[in-house]
Amino acid sequence: MSVLVFIDSAEGAIKRSSYEAITYAVEVSKLLHTDTIGVVIGTIEGDLGAETGKYGVKKVLHVTDARFAQASGTAYASIVAAAAEKEAANVIILSKSSLTDAMASRVAIKLKASAAANIIQLPEVSTGSFKVKQSIFTGKAFATIDLKAVNKVITIAKNAVQVKETGGNASVESFTPTVSAVDLKVKVNKVEKASGDILLTEADIVVSGGRGMKGPENWAVLEGFAKALGAATGCSKPVSDMGWRPHHEHVGQTGVKVSPNLYIALGISGAIQHLAGVNSSKVIVVINKDPEAPFFKAADYGIVGDIFDVVPKLTEAAKKL
Repeated sequence: MSVLVFIDSAEGAIKRSSYEAITYAVEVSKLLHTDTIGVVIGTIEGDLGAETGKYGVKKVLHVTDARFAQASGTAYASIVAAAAEKEAANVIILSKSSLTDAMASRVAIKLKASAAANIIQLPEVSTGSFKVKQSIFTGKAFATIDLKAVNKVITIAKNAVQVKETGGNASVESFTPTVSAVDLKVKVNKVEKASGDILLTEADIVVSGGRGMKGPENWAVLEGFAKALGAATGCSKPVSDMGWRPHHEHVGQTGVKVSPNLYIALGISGAIQHLAGVNSSKVIVVINKDPEAPFFKAADYGIVGDIFDVVPKLTEAAKKL
């Protein structure tokens, strides 16, 4: 028996969210008195064994078949299921993303497993019981689920785990699973990547702007602040609808859902749809000249003031740090 973790990557680098998944998997392994095995698909720059081993992974199954260069939920699910069967893994851990959303249910079906998504803390394990806590209703409530099947597929929420290094080096084993022709029927013809130095979904800090920015010509103020903080940039839905910013920057219930350590909202009133996309952020800071803006009720910190007076001062302070 072992715990298997799917380690996602992009452009040759392991994603930040996958380090959270690794840390979670290692902690679950400790509870079950077993080892953590990773499965990686695609080319990784650098020493894969060292990069995963220092977080507690004992072995990595590495799939380098060129057929899987483009991510596919169907094919990747078959690979993960095959890896679980090979390693006799009863618990499979994935970090939440659009890719793993397409994978998790397929893996569960293949392994006849119980499945739970958006998990926010380690399981409670006892004889005949494996209980996990799930965030539901866009973070407004929680549910405790007892996974009864022998095999279990768990997708963890972003920012639910503090990444920890434990030291060590993982062995790396080439893995070539058998994947059916059906799994390869879906072909990726084109990939349009979001622009920006830091992707919203992977950012530790996000700075977003709303209609309070007054127009696209003022976005340099926000971008300068974000650059000083090493942050990704986002926006509210009305801003993307008006064409001030590209749609891939739209943060909210119908846009990108983010879970950074710090979310800073500039001139965003705080509609419920926007809050649904950011309420799992660890710290929320709101800057708005309207003291009655609903967003202040959800904020950890707030500044009532004009963006164009406050933000340049914060930018200078951030540069000094």
